Amino acid sequence: MKTMDETRNEPRAADAAEAGLLIRGVRRGDREAFLTVIRLYQQKVFQMAYGFFGNREDALDIVQETFLRVHEKSGLFKEGCGLQGWILQIAKNICIDFYRKNYKKRKELESRQSLDELNLAAPADPHSGRASDLPLLVGRCVNRLAQRQRLVFVMRHYQEFRNEDIARILKISTGTVKSLHFKAVQNLKTMLAPYWESQP
Repeated sequence: MKTMDETRNEPRAADAAEAGLLIRGVRRGDREAFLTVIRLYQQKVFQMAYGFFGNREDALDIVQETFLRVHEKSGLFKEGCGLQGWILQIAKNICIDFYRKNYKKRKELESRQSLDELNLAAPADPHSGRASDLPLLVGRCVNRLAQRQRLVFVMRHYQEFRNEDIARILKISTGTVKSLHFKAVQNLKTMLAPYWESQP
């Protein structure tokens, strides 16, 4: 779901050798090495956190806490392993802790609503056919998915992870990833049905 320009402009993840050099620099207190780690992976962490919560402010808090934790735990990184996967695992654990403390009760209340009860405002002019209408509406619908469905959908389509990578990072089976993705797609189709029906 990324454009070619977005893909070209996104920082390239470090390979195993580069990751080792960067982490050794972080351990030594090398500020530039730490800033490079942040630059390479902050967007991935933000996307994961946003997929988890659907909230920009909370996602930014998770990014900040993740890289503080990366700095503190740099000595635990095993060189030769994937740095991106290690950082995203830290981010995921922080998301889970944050969710348990702040979101569980709210999500329990939201889960009682059926899809029909969700008030999805239609685009300003559903007959305009403007290409800008659909991405905006899809984003709003994604935010209304159940938390695990939203996280898998964001990782699959916005971060372009494979099912196997998502399963490894989230510590769930590949079958569960596929099931959550299928449910997310079906729910999005249901929520977007009024939009398609309004098109000429």
